[in-house]
Amino acid sequence: MSILANGNTRLVVQGITGHEGSFHAQAMLDYGTNIVAGVTPGKGGEWVLEGKVPVFDSVLAAVEMTGADASIIFVPARFAADAILEAADAGIGLIVCITEGIPVKDMLTVRKVIDRQKVCLLGPNTPGILSPPHTRVGIIPGEITFAGNVGVVSRSGTLTYEVVHALKLAGIGTSTCVGVGGDPIIGANFVEILSYFEGDSGTDTVVLIGEIGGRDEELAAAFIAEELTKPVVGFIAGLAAPEGTRMGHAGAIVEGGVGTARDKVAALEEAGVRVARLPEEIPGLVRGR
Repeated sequence: MSILANGNTRLVVQGITGHEGSFHAQAMLDYGTNIVAGVTPGKGGEWVLEGKVPVFDSVLAAVEMTGADASIIFVPARFAADAILEAADAGIGLIVCITEGIPVKDMLTVRKVIDRQKVCLLGPNTPGILSPPHTRVGIIPGEITFAGNVGVVSRSGTLTYEVVHALKLAGIGTSTCVGVGGDPIIGANFVEILSYFEGDSGTDTVVLIGEIGGRDEELAAAFIAEELTKPVVGFIAGLAAPEGTRMGHAGAIVEGGVGTARDKVAALEEAGVRVARLPEEIPGLVRGR
């Protein structure tokens, strides 16, 4: 099974006529994702992706005409916060924002809005969702995994690819891969995604990929200890990083002694999580070795 998105999801692509939007929309369509609409202001009435997908001027128009219930955003950072708010105002329940580097001030406004509404926001700066074999809402390559019973949730897109592919090489498939995003202020966090996996009968084991900075992994550890009934394997990037080091993501920085890799590993292990020291150890831990 899958979480968040499946074959019944009706996806609208915001920024579908841009280079990134059109490229990844085609890849998602080829994978089997049900793309029902695109949005680019001023280009409503056009058809893209070989005439398969209509373009609308607004998300609201796309929702009213096609019944879209999920959105993915490929627009520049200066417009992305407004794109998220537009999707939320149109009644979209799942919003995936690929864009990175949205100003923190803009995201503070976004969080105030989505926290009041029934909206699941992934990102910003997320690779999205992949639920093999036919649902891809994002940029995770479909060929690096196959359908299975291991759920993956991660703050790092690149590490997601590495770990999921390592699982595939070990003969282990995935139910859903979810990137929560690496910017300082994001939507859904580890705890929210873990709760979805807990309720998914198609997920037997969860792999959590974290990194230095913030407290999300510690909060996840508390949730795992108190609420999660399924086994969890973890990996934390940044064990060798000097204090104060930023790890590629805007949110991956240790400040004031909070968010160190060692503290995260300790919290996860205390919660019963089997923590790998290297990504290549994860398949063995998933198998219980």
